Formats: sequence, C-alpha cells, structure tokens
Amino acid sequence: MKYVTAIIKPFKFTEVKEALSAAGVSGVTVSEVSGCGRQKGQTEVYRGAEYASSMLPKIRLEVAVPDSLAEKVAEIIRQHANNDEIGDGKIFVFEVAQAIRIRTGEQGDDAL
Repeated sequence: MKYVTAIIKPFKFTEVKEALSAAGVSGVTVSEVSGCGRQKGQTEVYRGAEYASSMLPKIRLEVAVPDSLAEKVAEIIRQHANNDEIGDGKIFVFEVAQAIRIRTGEQGDDAL
C-alpha cells in the first residue's frame, strides 16, 4: 500500500478531487494548511498598508491506495493541480506498513 500526500493551491482542489473520484479513489482526507517554498510568499494590502506574507494558504490531500494505483493517483494529482507556476505544490508517496478499518477490523488493501 502507498500513502500519497499532495500540497496544492486551494483553487485546484475541486478539479483534483473530481479527477480522483472519476479514477475510482473513494477516500481522500483534506486539510487547509499554509506554507512557503520557492514561491517566497506574497504582498498583501491591509487597511492601506502593504505587508509581506511568507506563509501561503494551501490544501493538503492525503490518499491511501493499493500499490497498483499509486503512480496513477500521483499523475492525476500532478496533471490537475498543475498551473505552470511556482507554488503549484508537491506530491509525496510513502510506503504504508498496515491499514486497519476500525469498524470491521479489515486489514491491508481490504481496509482501503
């Protein structure tokens, strides 16, 4: 099993979620996060005063999938979150040692 985590721009979330759903991904965890990287933040204006904000709003998607789907899921996220701009995000793929569905006790791929 693999755990795919992606950090994307918030306005791309709906497009990515719909593409994952169409590919048969049934469960996605979503968190609103903030961070910085090469994008280096942005300049904001508040009450007429300009200030720099180094932490930008992002969305973190987390998906646990069978090994056979991991590359496809990563590619779907890459294609649909891509805006050809700095700050489009990152995708990380991790190994999952075990998954257990709490309600039924199912384990491994069955728990996904």
